[in-house]
Amino acid sequence: MSNLVIVGAQWGDEGKGKFVDIFTEHYDVVARYQGGHNAGHTVIVGDAKYVLHLIPSGILHPRKMCVIGNGLVVDPAAQIREVDFLKTLGIDATGRLFVSDRAQLILPWHRAVEKADEAGRGLSAIGTTLRGIGPAYGDKYFRNGIRAGLVRDAGSLRRQCDRFLELKRQIGPAVAAPPEAEWEEFFQACGRMAEYVTDTSLLLNRWLDEGRRVIMEGAQGTMLDVEFGTYPFVTSSHATAGGAAVGTGVPPHRLGLVVGIMKAYTTRVGSGPFRTELHDDDGHLLRQRGGEFGASTGRPRRCGWLDLFQMRYSVRINGFHSLLMTKLDVLDPFPQIPVCTGYRYRGGLLETFPDDVEVLQASEPVYQVLPGWNASTEGLQRMEDLPEAARRYIAFIEEFLGVEIGMISTGPERRQTIVNPQAVHIRQALGDQ
Repeated sequence: MSNLVIVGAQWGDEGKGKFVDIFTEHYDVVARYQGGHNAGHTVIVGDAKYVLHLIPSGILHPRKMCVIGNGLVVDPAAQIREVDFLKTLGIDATGRLFVSDRAQLILPWHRAVEKADEAGRGLSAIGTTLRGIGPAYGDKYFRNGIRAGLVRDAGSLRRQCDRFLELKRQIGPAVAAPPEAEWEEFFQACGRMAEYVTDTSLLLNRWLDEGRRVIMEGAQGTMLDVEFGTYPFVTSSHATAGGAAVGTGVPPHRLGLVVGIMKAYTTRVGSGPFRTELHDDDGHLLRQRGGEFGASTGRPRRCGWLDLFQMRYSVRINGFHSLLMTKLDVLDPFPQIPVCTGYRYRGGLLETFPDDVEVLQASEPVYQVLPGWNASTEGLQRMEDLPEAARRYIAFIEEFLGVEIGMISTGPERRQTIVNPQAVHIRQALGDQ
């Protein structure tokens, strides 16, 4: 069985948490490789709903190891709050959760500066979660950041934070200083965080040498990647498959299969271009049926038809072996389902997804309308039980993208999932040789 990289194929919120949860039963380790606690991964098991923001959802499975890789930025207080929350559920992360000593720390100052930056942008605001993610990555690349390894030495950590703040006072405009209580919470959390910090690259490669199987889990989605997304309306890290090697210290040849998670339609949170967005009753129905409200922020998501032109770009960037589709059942009542197959700009069709957001905003989506199925697919577990029009919808996507649809989610619970018996790569990922 191969190792596995799981990537959001759209603008995030595709439902990665559910599939990570399903695959974890067949793997030994779950490692996150980018982002921070701005990501919310929701897993529903029976009547229980779990929302995790930083710790990999594999922690819900006994004896599975979980890694927060070097590619993340970590708010120590957020991590400890999540550890304490898990304890209330009877889940102990001790000995199963490991944080890279090379991950960057989010300081109270980072949250303050992000709030000031977003307020200063006015109508051009990115729409961040205001949790300090972007500023922490900025300091990483300015080479001013503070790494998680320092939490093992309280004295050195405080001295480095003092130097950090003095540097900020010297080189930039004043930002309202975070209250002392936030700094004390930060330092107390760092003290508790120390037991989890280690060289996770060494750990992961040792486990691979021993034959253990690893899932590398991305947050957000391809179109929010800082390199390949709709810049500047992006996150501050590498949310594509290539980020898995950089963000874990596992060499590329050991990554294994790359699996993309996609919704049966498209959503986006925050600002930025979204060409298939709906502002009518259809968009409202998608939001209500899909429960399209952010797991981290509660913000309503922008909803629209499936954008296969964007998805083709995502396939090229990530090299997906298989795609897993969520929320097919949300489309059940629509008599017709438009699907975007291209963008028209200044009278011609674009060859690829544009890098310039102004070109993107001025482009018009080209649709092909497919018949709906007007029947319930909720909870179905076999391909042959899907309405014929639903099977045709899936086949159309497979043919257009040239990638198998390996699994289809027909509801939020684990059991509400179809495994495509014709999908070779997904069978390999599940250990069915």
